[in-house]
Amino acid sequence: MNYLPFVSAELSDGVRQGTRWQRLALWFVIAWFFLGGLAHFAFTELEASIVPPQVPDAVDVVLATGVLELAGAVGLLLPWTRRLAGWGLFVLTLAVTPANIYMLHAHGQFPSVPVWLLWLRLPLQVLLLWLIVWGSRWRRAVRRRY
Repeated sequence: MNYLPFVSAELSDGVRQGTRWQRLALWFVIAWFFLGGLAHFAFTELEASIVPPQVPDAVDVVLATGVLELAGAVGLLLPWTRRLAGWGLFVLTLAVTPANIYMLHAHGQFPSVPVWLLWLRLPLQVLLLWLIVWGSRWRRAVRRRY
């Protein structure tokens, strides 16, 4: 049981547990990036179609971001890498935002996606950024030795 994400390696180590909502946010973010990372490999061509044309080698970028999403999801599971993984996924989410803006700008190329959903995606991206930081921010308590 010591290997679970919300239990420290030593029960005497102080790992702040976070609130129930914080843990729920963390698991949502883990699932989001794990499934999203898998989608980068399962639907590579579809994912590459939303990469702005100014970005070279769209397929390679999609595969690289898929690896980073999977690594970030796994990193969130481990208490000692959770904060770093959270900040990494925060930066990655900011880095892929131009693809969402490109999709909105070139919505005619994506007729199966309603325009209102593309607009909704932008504030949801802000919510996702907040969930990443909030869900991954707890860490080991500092132990003082006197």
